[in-house]
Amino acid sequence: MTRRIPLPLFAFLAVALAVPAVRTLAARPAPQGDLAAKIDAIMAGIYKPGEPGAAIIVRKDGQTVFRKGYGTADLELGVPIEPDMVFRLGSITKQFTAVSILMLAQEGKLGLQDEITKFLPDYPTQGKRITVEHLLTHTSGIQSYTDMPEWLPLWRKDFTVKELVDFFKDKPMQFEPGRSWAYSNSGYILLGAIIEKVSGKTYEEFVTEKIFKPLGMKGSTYGSTERIIPRRIPGYQAGKGGFVNAPYLSMTQPYAAGSLLSTVDDLAVWSDAVFAGKLVRKEWLDKAFTPYTLANGESTGYGYGWLVGDFAGHRSIEHGGGINGFSTYEMTLPEDRIFVAILTNSAIAGHDPEPRAVKIAWLALGLTEPERKAIMLAARDLDAFAGVYTNDRKREFYVSREGDKLFAQQQGGSKDEFTPASATKFFSRTTRPDSCSSKTPQDA
Repeated sequence: MTRRIPLPLFAFLAVALAVPAVRTLAARPAPQGDLAAKIDAIMAGIYKPGEPGAAIIVRKDGQTVFRKGYGTADLELGVPIEPDMVFRLGSITKQFTAVSILMLAQEGKLGLQDEITKFLPDYPTQGKRITVEHLLTHTSGIQSYTDMPEWLPLWRKDFTVKELVDFFKDKPMQFEPGRSWAYSNSGYILLGAIIEKVSGKTYEEFVTEKIFKPLGMKGSTYGSTERIIPRRIPGYQAGKGGFVNAPYLSMTQPYAAGSLLSTVDDLAVWSDAVFAGKLVRKEWLDKAFTPYTLANGESTGYGYGWLVGDFAGHRSIEHGGGINGFSTYEMTLPEDRIFVAILTNSAIAGHDPEPRAVKIAWLALGLTEPERKAIMLAARDLDAFAGVYTNDRKREFYVSREGDKLFAQQQGGSKDEFTPASATKFFSRTTRPDSCSSKTPQDA
């Protein structure tokens, strides 16, 4: 029998880009020292030689204060990661899609309140009014195709955009548009289709000609398993007895929801350009960086392709990505002029870049990260929480007790230990304080 996850008891299990928590924990000034040395210690403690690793860039006040590679780019060749290497971005792609939509809106070629049938007349909206903005904000109610069990055996199949839309378009709506929030890769597939319809270019052509080339993002491209992409590295995951190559996924499938590749250097260029208004004017950026408000007045914490939150009183704009063999995270504290991007070539428990990015953001702000305190619970008390849980996306999680510890596991994923903070609240040491995990293993 399944139970709905009683949030915030299992807060981090609301995994698919759940609303970021407001970090209201008291922060205090951190002892000043060598920022680079502290960042290096955080990264080196996780991404080790001989294992899949990461590239990182940290910028502050317009200057790069840290940039380095860790671990191994290719386990078969023993090549170390260098910071200019090319990684799959996963769902960081969504911010490029969102800005592409805003560029077209700024040109008067579409409106954010336009119904999607204006551009995709054959899409079955099931009697609902679904707007472009609903797609951008994950409030459309359209089922995410990556949540569909029938998608899993199809990873190797090449899809046209039409075939991809046909794959999910007839699924029942999850809710009335604008009345709830559920992360939907399908919504961003539809945004890609709208970009193509309005611009007359393929999605790949649009982002290449309108974003990558004008900004000089030479390490950024649309993913392809066939094309030679200089400096591209492979991805890995945990397997029996060690690391294994990530399973094949046709890059026609993540499309405008997750098929872009880039470098930490290019992401820094991208962030600078976005916040400087080089692509869209401030009034459009303000829309992108304002959390969508549901019909009941509740904030979703999500704008257009970015999570928008509060980081100890500092505005944060961030997003993560997860796709076969890769896990990524980038965050900006715009008023503090801080940018952090970490790209990894692994989808391995404990290697998630988000907690590292958060720790580094605390350091860059000159603040001490709040410490989470654990308590001990008896085994009989832990037994009360064992069972099968579902989240808002109907994903199942299996919670079990082993000895005096509690573990949670998503179907097909690795176990993660839950540490009790009280008799009713638990946290994972692999996730950030007072926050939800930002993605699923294949969130595209």
